[in-house]
Amino acid sequence: MRLTINGETQEVASATLSELLALLEYEGEWLATAVNGELVHRDERARFELNDSDRIEILSPMQGG
Repeated sequence: MRLTINGETQEVASATLSELLALLEYEGEWLATAVNGELVHRDERARFELNDSDRIEILSPMQGG
């Protein structure tokens, strides 16, 4: 399926948001995720099914000061 992830179009074989995060090696990290502009909470990711042409934003905090 074709997804736009953080502004870049990619072909992936993930069915859920949780699977996509594992594929992209984001597992175990603190993240904020949104699909098509809607926030997806951590406890919803395993059952949140992705569709062709979805726009996914993955944000992680940065340290600094």
